[in-house]
Amino acid sequence: MPSLLPSSVLFCCDHNTIRSPMAEGLLKQQHGTKIFVQSVGVRGGSEIDGFAIAVCREIGVELHRHKTRSFDDFEDWGDDLGSYDLVVALSPASLRRALEYTRYLSFEVEYWPTMDPVGLGESREAKLESYRQVRDQIKEKILERFPPDG
Repeated sequence: MPSLLPSSVLFCCDHNTIRSPMAEGLLKQQHGTKIFVQSVGVRGGSEIDGFAIAVCREIGVELHRHKTRSFDDFEDWGDDLGSYDLVVALSPASLRRALEYTRYLSFEVEYWPTMDPVGLGESREAKLESYRQVRDQIKEKILERFPPDG
């Protein structure tokens, strides 16, 4: 595990509605402004998922103001992918997209395979439990990769 924290991290997943916003919020909670953190999806156009908002709120992470965006939105709005030290892909599609950019941009890519909780569980509580599992999996990985005194 690297001893120095990256100065900027971009999390990515399929739609930027659940996993990558969770990761963004959790890393911001962990390190505040020490690391510049953003998130994107392969595809955009959706709203942040209500279950993701609920389970993150349980641990003090607010996602309700998160605006979803895709890689294409990111570029259209003038953001520079090349300015990130690390891109963390949370889904196979986002890993493929991130690796495409490494052909002409220089940043490290890590893949953290993370379950998509959409469609899991029949009751509200069962759905929330699936989302909590994803949240906790991401939180554990963040604590391991970006230690508090790193």
